[in-house]
Amino acid sequence: MNADLIVRARGLRNPGGDPLAATTLAIRGDRIVAMGGDEILREHAAAHTRIEMIDGVILPGLVDIHTHPVWGSIERGTSLDLDRIGTLGELLAATGERIDQLGTRDWITGFNLDVNLFDGQPSGQILGERFPGVKISYMTADAHALVVSPAVIAHLGITGREQFADASRIHTDAQGAPTGYIVELQAMDLVMAHYPDLPIEQAADHVLAELSQMAACGLTGVHALDFAEPSEAVYKYLDDRGLLPLKVRCSPLIPADSGPEAWERAVEQQALGGRRWQVAGVKFMLDGTADNGSAWFAHPDCYGQNTDSLWRNPEAYRRAIAYFSARGIPTATHAIGDAAVAYALDAIEAAGPVAGGAHRIEHLESIGDQLLPRFAQLGVIASVQPVHGIRLTSPDGSDNWSVRLGSERSAHGWRTRDLLRAKAPLALGSDWPIGAADPRIALADAQLRRPVEQPGAMPLHLEQALTAAEAYHAMTSVPALAAGQEGGGILAPGACADLTIFARDPLSLEPRAQAANPVLATIVDGKLEDHRCDAPGNGS
Repeated sequence: MNADLIVRARGLRNPGGDPLAATTLAIRGDRIVAMGGDEILREHAAAHTRIEMIDGVILPGLVDIHTHPVWGSIERGTSLDLDRIGTLGELLAATGERIDQLGTRDWITGFNLDVNLFDGQPSGQILGERFPGVKISYMTADAHALVVSPAVIAHLGITGREQFADASRIHTDAQGAPTGYIVELQAMDLVMAHYPDLPIEQAADHVLAELSQMAACGLTGVHALDFAEPSEAVYKYLDDRGLLPLKVRCSPLIPADSGPEAWERAVEQQALGGRRWQVAGVKFMLDGTADNGSAWFAHPDCYGQNTDSLWRNPEAYRRAIAYFSARGIPTATHAIGDAAVAYALDAIEAAGPVAGGAHRIEHLESIGDQLLPRFAQLGVIASVQPVHGIRLTSPDGSDNWSVRLGSERSAHGWRTRDLLRAKAPLALGSDWPIGAADPRIALADAQLRRPVEQPGAMPLHLEQALTAAEAYHAMTSVPALAAGQEGGGILAPGACADLTIFARDPLSLEPRAQAANPVLATIVDGKLEDHRCDAPGNGS
């Protein structure tokens, strides 16, 4: 069979296996048709065949199974990044500089706000005292809350008495007045719906810039766990122009406590897609976050919070899982707390397996021993983001997450090793823009259980560290399993031609070297994409 592309490299490698004897592979269309040595050129080269000699090592393409490309790119492109802000004084200084930079006192927006800056519950009052009349809205680092100035409260007429279909809430003070701390998505939408509109061309430029950087760092695909406006327009705009540098698999969010009418709309959306993007799955939010007190644990935290589902009627969630499963649509459920994870597993068990891929549970930040074996028993993918614990909590337990949950539950955080020991299919993702966009960083962090660029940092539960092979398997083969992708995540004849080409074999390198291992190119749907990414990028 004549090939469209033949790539000869220094080596080929499947995570979890020994180096392959082959050095050359032939691709026709979007599939690998042959692997071997010099005979590949003799048997599969034709006049039209593109032949590339690359001094690198080929692996199955890396896939980040949990990202938010559109709203994340727009936030990063239009808002103030608060990632390096360490005190309230620095926050106020950065806000003042932003006001001067933009020359406006209208909307000042930001992201990556650390709730640990505040002494107690976050509040926007300090923003109003320093910048009276300025509409300021800062998203917290976990993207599940906003801290807004009094000018926002006044402009939007927020009273603190608003009711929501889910467990979203607007915090108030002792007198019942809103403090500016707005928690969970439906409450946040009251504010974010009033952000200035962005033309599709500008939104697409922001998304293209971020996806291009992800591709340059080795990603051949991402799972976008949302599909809110302007996602469809942006993906179509880029794909129609042949600009998408990787594949995007989208899962629309099913609103909490919704019913069949919303579910039917999500089923209809499954037909949407293009050459490199598609809607294929749905996303649920069964709880919120531990930092905001909105996660669902079996026992309350030290403030008496983190005890409830975001769905006021969790039985409706159970019915929704069954509805989509019966239609062959895989589900991804955000479940932080142990009670949420247990309820999700029960719902999935009752619904049964799905033909179009695999059900998955996202985050499972702290779970007990009794839940570990159920993932393997049910074939449910455990999609974990250890970078959250490694980069957003403190090993000494002084951070808000650890204080809220206490030492026992904190010790059960991000149990990647224990999940593998229980034979769970483990996937790693970033939750970008919450975590770093560069997969090499996430993979190295998962092996070190500390930030790869901080060799002196204390590791977070080192006993949960992964090997290089385990980590790379979790970003290649398991995402393919989640997508029901036959021949995905592996190098073999007949497999998908989505590949990442590194300068050196990452499975033979120590984690710090992996994070700086140059990406020479990717191959997406059989098409060679030359990126030449050397230095790691944190995507923040």
